[in-house]
Order: sequence, then structure tokens, then C-alpha cells
Amino acid sequence: MILNTELEYKGNLFPSNIISYKKNLDTLSFTSANNVVLQITVQRDSVLRFRYTTTGVFDKDFSYAITKYASRGYNFLEITEDPDKYIITTSKLICQVAKIDMRVALYDAKDKTLICEDELGFHWEESYEFGGDIVKMSKTAQESESYFGLGDKPVDNNLKGKRFENWVTDSYAYGKNTDPIYKAIPFYTGLHHKKSYGIFFDNTFRTFFDFCNERRNITSFWAQGGEMNYYFIYGPQMADVVSIYTDLTGKPHELPALWTLGYHQCKWSYYPESKVKEVTSKFRELQIPCDAIYLDIDYMEGFRCFTWNKEYFPDPKRMVKELADDGFKTIVIIDPGIKIDKDYSVYQEGMEKDYFCKRADGPYMKGKVWPGECYFPDFTNPEVREWWSNLFKELVEDIGVKGVWNDMNEPAVMDVPGKTFPNDVRHDYDGNQCSHRKAHNVYGMQMARATYQGLKKFAYPKRPFVITRAAYSGTQRYTSSWTGDNVASWEHLTIANIQAQRMCMSGFSFIGSDIGGFAEQPNGELYARWIQLGIFHPFCRTHSSGDHGDQEPWAFGSNITNIVRKFIEIRYQLLPYLYTAFWRYANEGVPILKSLVLFDQTDTHTHYRNDEFIFGEKILACPVTEPNAKGRRMYFPVGNWYSFWNDEVFEGGQELWVDADLDSMPIFVKEGAIIPKYPIQQYVGEKPLEELILDVYYKTGEETSQVFEDAQDGYDYIKGRYSLRDLKLVGKKNTVIIQQFKSGKYITPYDTLKIKFHGLPFNISKIQIDNEEVLFEDVKLNGDNTIVVSKEFTELHVIA
Repeated sequence: MILNTELEYKGNLFPSNIISYKKNLDTLSFTSANNVVLQITVQRDSVLRFRYTTTGVFDKDFSYAITKYASRGYNFLEITEDPDKYIITTSKLICQVAKIDMRVALYDAKDKTLICEDELGFHWEESYEFGGDIVKMSKTAQESESYFGLGDKPVDNNLKGKRFENWVTDSYAYGKNTDPIYKAIPFYTGLHHKKSYGIFFDNTFRTFFDFCNERRNITSFWAQGGEMNYYFIYGPQMADVVSIYTDLTGKPHELPALWTLGYHQCKWSYYPESKVKEVTSKFRELQIPCDAIYLDIDYMEGFRCFTWNKEYFPDPKRMVKELADDGFKTIVIIDPGIKIDKDYSVYQEGMEKDYFCKRADGPYMKGKVWPGECYFPDFTNPEVREWWSNLFKELVEDIGVKGVWNDMNEPAVMDVPGKTFPNDVRHDYDGNQCSHRKAHNVYGMQMARATYQGLKKFAYPKRPFVITRAAYSGTQRYTSSWTGDNVASWEHLTIANIQAQRMCMSGFSFIGSDIGGFAEQPNGELYARWIQLGIFHPFCRTHSSGDHGDQEPWAFGSNITNIVRKFIEIRYQLLPYLYTAFWRYANEGVPILKSLVLFDQTDTHTHYRNDEFIFGEKILACPVTEPNAKGRRMYFPVGNWYSFWNDEVFEGGQELWVDADLDSMPIFVKEGAIIPKYPIQQYVGEKPLEELILDVYYKTGEETSQVFEDAQDGYDYIKGRYSLRDLKLVGKKNTVIIQQFKSGKYITPYDTLKIKFHGLPFNISKIQIDNEEVLFEDVKLNGDNTIVVSKEFTELHVIA
């Protein structure tokens, strides 16, 4: 007899009092009277992992986000208890667990100040609809606390007062505040009283975050299934929180090849071959640097992945080689939907080996995408990933394609509510079988991973280049990304700036936007302003839907063409600077773009700044995001800043007006910086490198800079064949000293450094290199404070 046809709703359930505790090496387990178990693992002195189960037993511990290379180990661990609580102490943190209800409070071990505390703490709701738990956590917001991160949410940097959903979604022409969009990165940073911490909620179900939106002083996060499983990361520097999170979820497995950091041109779609050649020839004719040309879905035969339309591209291998001879790398798109077509080999193989996703009741999951009706590989199955990676042999090894762009991998399905798979689709999940509710947010990540493995295999000995639209935490290990199908509008230029900053503070630095906007058509002014921003994004690509007109650098008249060329040339000059920033990111997890709050969290003004950002370590940039502007107001963070254009010095800690007509943009260099530059090239490797330029910005005091170089591709740098210059500047009233410390076995192709001094407060009367005075003509000193010295010097003195 059925008593009730309504869904029973029990409300929130809570852990009761702790009845037992046990320690196993670095893991502590607390069990409550109502069978809730809290497991705290000490990952590092500054990283604690919290796992809760409501059934007394934990599921198998498995995560796509956490890398096996994450740092582990701590210097100090002590567990004590008093009548009310257990106290776990490391050298960085004190964690208190209340005996009455398992609520947690975390303190700084050095000064005993409160960092973060549970409000209701862990609680759950039995969900009879899904036959599992909705797991919840709420924490008390501290006085004036701000929140940052969460991936590419198109909102202001500071998340306070807002609420978000993480469910990877194809969000064509999204707007400001659209949520959710293409990525799910359930990691945020909290900041109060000049101290910062991070929380990474490693749960791939649909998750939600509320930053004092529903209740004024409460921040909470919850998931529609799975485990309450989160990592607490303590800084107290925000930059350290981001670096530790990046270490936890994985730094890029290798440096990008230098050409991937050049300018890229893309459109939906360039075809036939004659059109592709027309575009690439125009770049060379107009002397606008460009390294990559993209082929969107129309290069395929009926949109079937791993095929070529022989009418448009009769001999792809020859075309790819001819483009390469002209300095263009060819990048192709590959989507997950495999056309249901019995004469199509990829479909045949997938069917034969049973590699496609199935519904819960047995049949294959069928969905409509560009090719028509499709089946979809289950990329959460390692065997399927291996098969998929081998499909790239012809494209990469035989034809010579240099990069692959994964699109529609949310996964996007047309003409259905929700635009994706139904919830009941089954996935292997690396042997942890589950439904799409759990696998949805990682589907695109696992596709990108399989693509990456294919390129790594077949591009060897060169480095792989992969781009993905959809991502979950950890995807940065394999691939670069962009912010999806944006719009050609001034609002979207602003959004693109914030999204790139936010992705960088969420561990994912290899990011850019579709320059000029994907949907609709920019005018020349908007396109020029977007290029000015785009040259400072780690991934720099113009892409448009093509339905609305042309979006190449020459499409808006000669005046705009000249401005665009000028800024792309700046990008190419700064390549060694950007490459050095990538090396720091891949090595130490340091974000390539830093929002001002990441640069200086002690200055409260920075907590609400969106437009200005630090590119690398030493360059301050601020795009102009309004039409008809002759300049803008911007905030200068702590320190003194030289104008990139005319060496005028601005003092930090204040908001000022900066002139910036259409052919300019507010760009500043930190005093004391040494900025490496290459000569302008039409593509990476066009010319032999005969000299490294070092722009030296005078400062009274000390400043260090770095230059990392290697063969620009390949894996020799891993074997120590790199060149790292640590450059220390010491500036006094009447001398400048530059000390160089060199490491690595790579021998750079140039022999000399061309050093240009900016802002020298004196005329040079004497130059010493390694304690020996040199003649002015020997170092080619001229009126613009430029000298040429051997790259091997260890100490250079320039004396008034």
C-alpha cells in the first residue's frame, strides 16, 4: 500500500556529537553518534582536506582534478584535545573540531587569528528524487571579507553578494552575469584582514556557491550529489593560495611551444583552400605577424571528425606543408559528436568496440550536433581515451597539423532542453561507473585529455597544442582554453578582461577570448581596442562566426590595420617576457595575469578593481573599454610605474587620468624592471636571433628580473638545456649595477645583449664590465642610453 505520492522532504540533517576518534598517519577520523564520519587529511602544513560521509563508509577515493604530482608532506603535526574540541596543529594552521557537532574553525598558527569558521558547517538533505544526498557546507563570513575565483564567471572580480552554479553549459552569446557558462572550477579565495585562504570543493556534480547572497554574513557551497569533499588552503598571501591550488590540481605538463604564444587567426570558417591561402598571404603582404591559421568544422566531409572535404581541400598534406613553409601552423577543430553513418570508419570502430555513451536502459545516447544524428564517445573510459588519442595519427603525424581545438565538449547537444545529455546517461568514470549527473562537468576535460595524449604521441618530438572550450579543475594540465562564444560589444570587451583575470586566479592561465567577439560584428574601433587587450592574454586569437562580416586585421581600413599591426608587433617583441612568465606558471604555479588584488592584497582599493591587471611580473596594463575614448581613469598599485610609451613616471597608490587615443593604450612598466625583447618577426623562427634586447627601467634600490629561454619547442629543456638569466638591478644616485647569474645548459643563438636604459637620472661617464673599464665605442654607447655587451657578463656598472 502506497501511503504518500508526494516526495518526502525531511529538511536538513546534521552530525551529532563525536563518539570516537582515530589517527592513521596523516589522516584523522572522527565518528559521530549518528554515524557521520569526518576525515581530515593533512596534505601540507597549509593544506587540509575535509571529507564527510553520512553512512559511516566512504566511497572509493577518486578525483580527475587532483594530480598525482601534487606536493605532499608537512613539517609539524600535533593533535590534542580539551573537553569541547579536538585541536590539530601544523606549522601553518590550527584546526579545531567541536565535539558536540563536528563544526570546524581554522586559525593562523603564528598569530592565532581566526581565518575561517563553520556556521552550520556540514549538513545534508536526503534527496529521494535522486536517491542520494544533497551535501551542504556553510561558513561565517568574516568582517569585510571578499571572495574571488570560480573560473570564467562573467561578473566583476569580487564575488561578494553573488550566487553561482557550476554546470558546464554551451552558452552562445552569453552576457554579463550569465550563469552557468562553459567551465566548472569550484575553487574560490577568501580575503579578510589582509590574509587569504582558498577552498576547492572537489565535487563534479552540479554545485552551487553563495557568497553572502541569501544570508548577509554567510557563505555556503553545496552539491546535488556526491561527497562533501573540500580542500582548505592557507596563504596568507593570495598568490600563494593560487599557486598551491595550481600545484594540487596540476601545473601544465609541459611548456607551450613559443609559436603557440604568437598571434592566431580563426573564423567559422575559412574554406576552400584558396580562401585560406588568400588570408595567410594577406598577413605576409601587410607584414602583420601571425603564427597560426585555423580550420573550423567546414574542412570536414559532412562535419565527420577526422575527415577532409576533398572538394574544398583536395590535398591537405600539401596545403599544410605550403602553409608551414610560409610560417603558418595549421590548427583544426575536432568535436565529440560522431556521425551515425555505417560507411564512416570512426563510427564503425566505436560501435565495434562499444565506446559510445549509453542511456541507463541500454540504447546508445543519440543527439543532434553539426553532422546530424550522432553518438558520443565515453571519454571517462581510459580505453576510449586511448582509442581517441590514436585517431590523431593521420591528422598530426601524416598531414602535419600542429594543434587541435576541442569545441562543443560541454557536451553540447542541439534542439533539446538543457542543451546536453540526459541525466541518466551512463559513464565508466575510470572504473567508478556513474550517471551523467556526476560525469557531465568532466566530460570536456576528459575529451581534452585524450586529445592531448594523441598530440603528445604523434607530434613528438615537438610539444602538443590543444585548446578546449569546456573545463573542470585540473584541465590546465593538458590544454589551453578560451572564454567561448562571446559577442562583439563593448560590454563583452570588459567581460573578456575580467574572465581572463579570473581564470588565471583559478589556476588556468593559458586563456584568451575571441578577439573582436564571436557573434555579431565589431566596428574598427572596438576591434582595435580588443586587440590591445588581447596581446596581453596568454592565448591570443581573433575568432568570429563569419555570419556578420570579416574580422581580419585589415577588414576595418588602413588606419585600424596600422594600429592592429603595431600592437601585434608589441606582442612579438614581448615573447621572451611572456615565455618567462609561462615558465614560472609551469614551474611554480604563478598566474600569468594578476588582478590588482593578487598583486597587492593589502591595499583595499585593489579588492574592487576589475580593469587593471599585471601581465607577468612587471607590466601594468589597462584596456580602454568605452567608445570614442581619448583616455581613461585607472588605478596605479603600490610602487612607481614608467609609461611604456614615453618613460613618464607615475606614483602608485592613486587613481589617475591617462591619455590613450585609439592608437595607444595604458601600459606601464614597474621601476627596476628588466624587460627582455626579441626583434619583430612575422612568425616565430622567421629570423635567426642575433641579439636579446633588455629594457632596463631605473630605480633607486634593488629589483630582480628573470629571462627564461630554450629551443622554443621540444623537450630538451626538461634535460637541463635551458638558459635562465637572473638579473639583479641595484640603482643608486650616480650608478646602476646589473648583476647576472646564469644557469642551464642551453646556449642561446645570439652573443650580445642590447641594453637600453630608461629614466637614468645622470649622464654616463664610465662603464665597467666585470670590474674592468671599457671604452664607449666598445659597447656602442650612443645618445639614447643604449649599450651592447657580451651575453656572458656577470656584473655591469654604469657610472655618472
